[in-house]
Amino acid sequence: MSKKISLKPLDDRIVVQPLEAEERTAGGLYLPDTAKEKPQRGTVIAVGPGKLLDTGSRGAMSVAVGDEVLYGKYSGSDIEVDGQEIKILRESDVLAKVVK
Repeated sequence: MSKKISLKPLDDRIVVQPLEAEERTAGGLYLPDTAKEKPQRGTVIAVGPGKLLDTGSRGAMSVAVGDEVLYGKYSGSDIEVDGQEIKILRESDVLAKVVK
């Protein structure tokens, strides 16, 4: 059982819980841990208040907690908190939201 992570990102940053890497290929072959690609998809678990604008107000964030997002392979920073791998990235690093 994993503990809930409590983080509050700053400015336009978001905290993402990456999805697990695929265990098998499309053809059904099992992949060893060394062959698995880093996931580029995850669930947003925390959102900052938004980018500080020149006017002194905050820009609205286009992602919210619970959204599933796609991001670049080398985007953001990989961090381990309480034994869980998470990714902290800027809102601009998000390529798309997954619509279900």
